[in-house]
Amino acid sequence: MKKKLTGTLLILLLILLCAVPVCAQPAAGIAIAEEETGGFLNGVAAANDAVNNVVWGVPALILLAFVGILMTCLTKVFQVTHIGHWFKKTIGAVFSDKNVTGHTADKSISQFQSLCTALAATVGTGNIVGVSGAIMVGGPGAVFWMWVIAFFGMMTNFSENVLGIFYRRKNSKGEWAGGAMYYLRDGLGSYKGFKTVGKVLAWLFSLFCLIASFGIGNMTQVNSISGNMETVFHVPTWVTGAVVMIMVGLVVVGGLKRIASVTEKIVPIMVILYIVGTLVIFFTNISKFGDVFGSIFKGAFAAKAAGGGIIGYGIKLAIEQGMKRGVFSNEAGLGSSVMVHSSSNVKEPVRQGMWGIFEVFADTIIVCSLTAFTVLSSGLVDLSTGATVAEFNGVALTKANLVSTAFSIRFGFVGSAFVAISVMLFAFSTVLGWSHYGTTAAEYLIGEKNTIAYRVLFVLLVFGGAVMGDNLAWELADTFNGLMMIPNLIGVIALSGIVMKITKNYVDRTFHGSDVQPMLSAFPDIQKEQEERED
Repeated sequence: MKKKLTGTLLILLLILLCAVPVCAQPAAGIAIAEEETGGFLNGVAAANDAVNNVVWGVPALILLAFVGILMTCLTKVFQVTHIGHWFKKTIGAVFSDKNVTGHTADKSISQFQSLCTALAATVGTGNIVGVSGAIMVGGPGAVFWMWVIAFFGMMTNFSENVLGIFYRRKNSKGEWAGGAMYYLRDGLGSYKGFKTVGKVLAWLFSLFCLIASFGIGNMTQVNSISGNMETVFHVPTWVTGAVVMIMVGLVVVGGLKRIASVTEKIVPIMVILYIVGTLVIFFTNISKFGDVFGSIFKGAFAAKAAGGGIIGYGIKLAIEQGMKRGVFSNEAGLGSSVMVHSSSNVKEPVRQGMWGIFEVFADTIIVCSLTAFTVLSSGLVDLSTGATVAEFNGVALTKANLVSTAFSIRFGFVGSAFVAISVMLFAFSTVLGWSHYGTTAAEYLIGEKNTIAYRVLFVLLVFGGAVMGDNLAWELADTFNGLMMIPNLIGVIALSGIVMKITKNYVDRTFHGSDVQPMLSAFPDIQKEQEERED
């Protein structure tokens, strides 16, 4: 009874938190002190800015880089030394191993479905708007630092997935339940004197994830869809909101199996289409290859900011924007995608960890890089100074329209329409992926039976996201997304030795023929069950 009451109160609190940004403007005829409302919202904005500067500030980015470097060293640069192996066992296996793509009769999903669902959440507007924003603020050099954080982020994501599989459990429905909250509670919490610490961090991570799912995983994504549809195709935002809400509802209410079934069809198509579009521009502008990449490497260590500025400030901006937007795009270190990777039918933790490496590679090294080349080769950025032109054809350039403008230069209206459709697909798939993240967090916080209430609320807020204007919801979403990072990275650092042992165990068995017991689970019953499985 107490658990149900707590769950109900938490749901009501979350409804209130999510409704405030959407309903903050007073309706006509209602006597509300505008000054007091504005003062309250300004106070919330100021507090949010202070927290945001911490969770997305330089110290946090240094922590992210440190964890990536640490795990790269502990795994002996696995992403490089075994590059052929993880390519073969991930994207290569899609075409040769039925166990990777085959649908399962139980409640788990295939390895390929887990990748597609994870990519659905990570390959989103950050790959378009995020890259544009990084270039506009940090100059071309930001792209270099995006690559750097992605290189080390591969092993952060690898480690999260290894821990997710190693500490996952099955719920009453027979579904795998895993994620940072579980390896914080059962991994970090298993250390002497850290039981309470592990539980508290697990609860905080779940709470941050739950709230972030309504913002960065829902309302802000749908707002991007409705904004693009209105700008390019003149479709009213409420129409877009209603249609997307129905589409999301039909998928999300069906649970992870249905989400995975949809994303495995949408994600490959949307990614391939976008890559093809950017490759057309790449080969069309191939003569600018040297200039573009020269500006990236030169800008990475530029003493001044793009277009001039304080000496040394340019390097800081390039590093900060590149790393921040890189993480924002691939989510390595946030502990988000591990929640769907943990639902995979794989039994080897390292096998799922390798999908994490490929996920970051595909998201940042491929998609973000092609977006960056599209922008930098368009003529909209002065490659000698790194400054973006203020406007094009009388329209002010922003991070939201920079990529579409670059496409329109080459393809006209068709180019703008292509980007609008890409944003729509990317954002829609992100909503589907994040619905599972939020459901997993809700299951941990308020119990498995109460997750239907979360799903209904999630679907309803899709419409609110479509019609909301630029407001505090965007900034709050960014902050809660970043807050997930702190407890997650504490868990990865604390359990880094476990990741190292599991990786060494796999390498010894796979490459050196060692006859040692595989490390498949932290729990004896699941370890035995997985050992007896036949793939």
